[in-house]
Amino acid sequence: MKSAVFIFMFFLSSVCIASEKADLVMVDKTKKVLILKSGDKILDEFHISLGGNPKGHKEREGDEKTPEGDYILDYKNANSKYYKSIHISYPNEEDIRKAREGDYDPGGDIMIHGQRNGFGWLSFLIQKFNWTDGCIAVSNKDMDVIWEAVDIGMPIVILP
Repeated sequence: MKSAVFIFMFFLSSVCIASEKADLVMVDKTKKVLILKSGDKILDEFHISLGGNPKGHKEREGDEKTPEGDYILDYKNANSKYYKSIHISYPNEEDIRKAREGDYDPGGDIMIHGQRNGFGWLSFLIQKFNWTDGCIAVSNKDMDVIWEAVDIGMPIVILP
């Protein structure tokens, strides 16, 4: 009986943590993790894959870099070709200014997303590599948790 109560309490605490809303998303590109935070409390942490050329800040279309800095999660797309996706507000005003000065396209469509539709079953392998064009990829299971925990307008900080 004690073990049944323990299992029930463990399950209940996991459900409560998973349903808690975050107020900040932090990405550490070096550690390859996405962290959901509420105040000073870490709610959850997820392994990520990045752009194929992950070091440094995204500057231009096609450089396969993931941006660095402070952005906003500005919309969700439930009908994405990568399971679900949440758009990151790259490029911001500074990114656009630098691109104009350098006479190049800063790119865009940077998302947090799951696996390409139809390939979710391969995430155990795909997530070992940096395979995106600059997005932040997670497993579909992790994307479900992130999707529920974040709201539109939430800040995201992407660290080198």
